[in-house]
Amino acid sequence: MIARWIIASCSILLGLLTFGSSQIIDNFEDIQGPYCSDIGCCLNRTDSCSKPIIGTLCYCDEFCDRHFNQDCCPDFWAVCKGITTTTKKPFTTTRPPLPPEPETLYSCDHNGVRYPIDTEIVDNCNTCKCELSGNDAIFRCEQNICLISPEIISDVNLNNRQTWTASNYSEFWGRTLADGVRYRLGTTKPHKQVMLMNSVKRYYDPHLLPIQFDSATNWPRFIFGIRDQGWCGSSWAISTAAVASDRFGIMSEGFESVNLSPQNIISCARGSIPCEAGPLDRAWNYVRKYGVVDEDCFSYTGSSESKCPIKRTTTLSSANCIPPKYSNRTELYKVGPAYRLGNETDIMYDIIRSGPVQATMLVYHDFFSYSRGIYRHTDLSLSHLKGYHSVRIVGWGEEKTRFGLQKYWKVANSWGTKWGEDGYFRIARGTNECEIESFVLGIWAKDLIS
Repeated sequence: MIARWIIASCSILLGLLTFGSSQIIDNFEDIQGPYCSDIGCCLNRTDSCSKPIIGTLCYCDEFCDRHFNQDCCPDFWAVCKGITTTTKKPFTTTRPPLPPEPETLYSCDHNGVRYPIDTEIVDNCNTCKCELSGNDAIFRCEQNICLISPEIISDVNLNNRQTWTASNYSEFWGRTLADGVRYRLGTTKPHKQVMLMNSVKRYYDPHLLPIQFDSATNWPRFIFGIRDQGWCGSSWAISTAAVASDRFGIMSEGFESVNLSPQNIISCARGSIPCEAGPLDRAWNYVRKYGVVDEDCFSYTGSSESKCPIKRTTTLSSANCIPPKYSNRTELYKVGPAYRLGNETDIMYDIIRSGPVQATMLVYHDFFSYSRGIYRHTDLSLSHLKGYHSVRIVGWGEEKTRFGLQKYWKVANSWGTKWGEDGYFRIARGTNECEIESFVLGIWAKDLIS
């Protein structure tokens, strides 16, 4: 007992000398307790005067303060000795260091895949970036309305009251609706003065019109195929050239079957901007007054950069075009004034008599996803951006559906053969669906035998 007191006394004296002279104390800021402030301070050596600490015990008795082997609790000096210091002892503790606090790794989820902060991904037509938001991470995305909407496709296909189906087109995926309206359409709404154009008078018996008619079946050698305007707002020129081409072959009975150049109209018509929407009256006035060359002579580029190489008063030869083999034509191909067709049966009669006609239609968002069937626009996107488009009506027909007999127009679009029904679409007839019967034009081709 005397020996333990001697050892304790020596230890206390040595500790006091050490603290008093250097004040070098490990205050263990990382594990401050409470320890001694909880159990109190003890005299001499009291092994029960202890607290658990990182897998062992620390002590709050006087015996713990030994220079050679300290096992005092971290708050011993502050609580039991009244000594406060931040100076570290020069020797290294034998206790293992505390593990570092785990770093919080934030990430964003997209379709079950985790992405780290600052990652950018593309979701359809919107770019999204993974960013911190409070104590979480989320993708912040652009808010563009996309040209292809999975929601519209799903709603159309699940609606058993629809007479058409929708599909996803890879060429349209990733583009905005604004892109589609600007670059996949390309016709301006006719001005009020143009809309006042009187309709031609036709004398015929509408009851004698056939239930079904297809120009491509009736004139297989003279009806030209589907074009793809690309990402260029040129339907005003493409539909004009297509209708004129068909009618040259039909009206000349094949003597002058020619595929006319829409690029000639786009690049050369006064006031036109390549790949920007244009008015139909400008296109027809240009072809009537100056004429156009064939596609082989001036090919379609679908580009916003295109100069006009064709002079307004020229011949096919001076324009470096190859004259047709079986024709004496020397001048460019011209047409008579465009005329307006006022109603459903007038349109039918003119098609069966002279060939396809040109129609202007209002395009809704859901039309871009049309796959097959008889189209009627839905109410799914009425508030979304819309635009005008010009197309070629080539025929008509009727189809029995679960809703009864449905009348339709067969129409050639200019989005390539992978879209719709091999490039064509059918649309409700007799109800002015999408304004398609509001402004329909025909022309008379100035062929050499007319």
